[in-house]
Amino acid sequence: MARLPGDPGPVRWMLFAIGGKLPEENADWVRHELTDAGWRARAVVRHLAVIVPVCVVVAVILLVWIPAPLWLALMMIALILIGSVFTVIAYADDIRVNRLRQHGFEPPDDPDLGRPAH
Repeated sequence: MARLPGDPGPVRWMLFAIGGKLPEENADWVRHELTDAGWRARAVVRHLAVIVPVCVVVAVILLVWIPAPLWLALMMIALILIGSVFTVIAYADDIRVNRLRQHGFEPPDDPDLGRPAH
């Protein structure tokens, strides 16, 4: 896929993924990221980029520092992943509205919500 104008690069993308505000030069990319088709899937991918390292740390703690059984570490990681991804999917509309406002954009009028955007 071709890079979009204002593509932030890997470091700024990670800053955006953890909730940071990008500079004005990335405004076109932010608008695309939060409004174009596939924005929900991109929200989940951004979330996974943040939560997978957390799961790795949990796995290391459980398997190395606290010699827990493998099944316990796997269940803990599954619980973290499933719960957090479900939460991101369930609140994706609200997360998107907040991120759009954070970057100075008005949220789109989305009739699928059945209510006005927050």
